[in-house]
This record gives sequence, structure tokens and C-alpha cells, in this order.
Amino acid sequence: MSQFDPDIVLRKNMNSGKARSTGAVNQARRTGGAVETSQKYGAGGNKGGGGMDAAKLDRETEELKHKSVDKNVGKLIAQGRAAKGYTQKELATKINEKPQIINEYEQGKGIPNQQILGKIERHIGVKLRGKNIGQPLGGGGGGKKKK
Repeated sequence: MSQFDPDIVLRKNMNSGKARSTGAVNQARRTGGAVETSQKYGAGGNKGGGGMDAAKLDRETEELKHKSVDKNVGKLIAQGRAAKGYTQKELATKINEKPQIINEYEQGKGIPNQQILGKIERHIGVKLRGKNIGQPLGGGGGGKKKK
């Protein structure tokens, strides 16, 4: 066998089936060939810079932030934790959360999560939500009754 075999085709003809130039499309129309044209929906939609939504965002003056835990609640968590003799890590372990979350809540930087606040309330024994913030937990009448 020789190094060059003329029967082996390494590449296909690029113009087989689809024509990309307008000249080729016009040639196919003149000869009566089948021509299919389609336009992509929304093609090149990024060119305009966003339109009305971008202008609306430019006019927006309010600084958007997440709501964070009040610093007073953070102080209550730290005091209640210290009263029970827990470190941040121990309290986090007891409520099945990361120590970073306790740290963020105590600094007033954490995003309030009612489930986490409820777990902390139960473990430190201090109300952190509602009207009676800072009051000892319990005696609310909604829990299990002792005989």
C-alpha cells in the first residue's frame, strides 16, 4: 500500500446541503433548487444594552440590602450563651448549625432565619422574637403540661 491513497476522503465538502452566502442562496433560487431560510428568534439581543430595564436600574436610587439580625438580639444571644456556659462552637453544635452562623448573629450581621432563632431560643432559654424579647423562655402556656 502506498502512502497516499486517492480513494480516502479526509474532509467533506463544506457546501454540501447548506449555503451560507447570499450569492449561493440566489444561485439556488435561479436554478430552482430548494431554499430554506430561517431567522433565529432574539438573535443578537445583547447589542442594545438591555433596553428599558437598564434605564430603570440606572434610575434606581435605593440601596438594596438583606435584612439582618438586630444588634440587640445579637447581644441577647451572647448573654444567654454565656449564662449557660456555652462557647459559640458548642451552641452551634447543639443546634446543628455552623459556628459562623452564631458569630454572625451575635455581631448583628446574620440574615434572620426563624428556624435558627427558634433553636437558639430553646437552647439559651431567652426569647429572641416577638413582643417579649429578652424575657426568659417558657411559661407561655403553649407547650407540654407537666402533671
